[in-house]
Amino acid sequence: MKKIELEIVALSHSITQSHSYAVVLGEVGGIRRLPIVIGGFEAQAIAVALEKMNPSRPLTHDLMKSMCTAFAIDLKEIIINNLVDGTFFSQLVCQRDNDMIEIDSRTSDAIALAIRFDCPIYTYDFILDSAGLIIEEQEQEQEGEKEKAKPKEKGIKKSEPKISSGVSTGDLSKASLAELNEMLQKYIEKEDYEKAIAVRDEIGRRKSQS
Repeated sequence: MKKIELEIVALSHSITQSHSYAVVLGEVGGIRRLPIVIGGFEAQAIAVALEKMNPSRPLTHDLMKSMCTAFAIDLKEIIINNLVDGTFFSQLVCQRDNDMIEIDSRTSDAIALAIRFDCPIYTYDFILDSAGLIIEEQEQEQEGEKEKAKPKEKGIKKSEPKISSGVSTGDLSKASLAELNEMLQKYIEKEDYEKAIAVRDEIGRRKSQS
């Protein structure tokens, strides 16, 4: 299967799950977004690496990177390779000397390590088709203009993480399918991805019952 490269678009507080966040990955050069709900600890690990902060004591993912470096293991890429019952599965693709090793990982841990190793993040079409969100053409053009103004960097693609608290989406079960689709586009345009996740899941639940 062809791999699709992703970039980190945002890190948002999730209003759908208590003490959770959503890391939003975007298709490089495309219009699809992949929101993934993660825990607070993992969100902190990702935010610290994105902001290039140096904690007084190493966090767990910093320790993992130090151990890999000490044993001459390099993380070449991560692949979000499966989606089962709403849970994303990932692999770490590592190299030691001439050996390539694939290691199963939680997606949140894989992303946190990818930032630290400055390596690319990939996924497959079927995952974006199942759980991805599509941004409007106008928003894509605006993001394209922003990207042109930025210098290109090697390795992982990322933008400034956005933390938002948002407001409640209300009782989605009372909305019609047409209203849900309208809400979905509105939240995507506003980059309220945590709300978009809740609406997307409700649309998926309705379609699975029909």
